[in-house]
Amino acid sequence: MPRPAPYRLDLDSYPARETVPTRYGDLDAMGHINNVAFAALFETARVRFNWTLGRFNRDDGFRAVVAMNAVNYLAEGSFPADVEIATGIGRIGTRSWEIHAVMHQNGCAIATCDTVLVMTDPKEGGIPDDFRAALSGKLMRAPAGDPARA
Repeated sequence: MPRPAPYRLDLDSYPARETVPTRYGDLDAMGHINNVAFAALFETARVRFNWTLGRFNRDDGFRAVVAMNAVNYLAEGSFPADVEIATGIGRIGTRSWEIHAVMHQNGCAIATCDTVLVMTDPKEGGIPDDFRAALSGKLMRAPAGDPARA
């Protein structure tokens, strides 16, 4: 996987940020945060981000599943320092959307994560207008002309 574009490593490119604590149990035999823990830390931030969009925690909500999740490891993570995870929408499709995230620790980008979520209820016919508006309000601040803005 090629190194991410510089804007993907910049916390200011993302509309949402969250501090997530690391755990001693996240460490591998070498004393670094293991790959599975990286994915779990990103998952925590991603789920909280989705809930803020308003459709997942309502009675009229819909179901969506993760269709793809890719983590790009850039540097080692450590315990006990917290990580800061910035999250934003990379792309909105007809029935799916991409969530992009970057993880920083001690002021350095240590990983990125790209996740595609897909609606599972065919009755919806596509992303509902209110949810599409919520997603649009959380688009990443990518440079003009970048494919992430399409």
